[in-house]
Amino acid sequence: MAEGVSPVAVEAVMPLVAVAETKIKSTVKRKASAYSKRYGRAFRSVAGRYKTKSGRWMKNGFARAQKEAHRIAKRG
Repeated sequence: MAEGVSPVAVEAVMPLVAVAETKIKSTVKRKASAYSKRYGRAFRSVAGRYKTKSGRWMKNGFARAQKEAHRIAKRG
């Protein structure tokens, strides 16, 4: 409570201050980089080659798919 302000005025204003604080504290979503977008597209296109018929990853398949997707994404 600030000095010289009546408690009644403070009680009336506090809900508005709380609402303003929650709006200010809202998180800002980070923008995906161009490389991240290229990598995501490349990974989705490659992933099927490294999976079994049932949809599970083959042995070491995820790592190999990831490596190939990075290689494709670097090329541009």
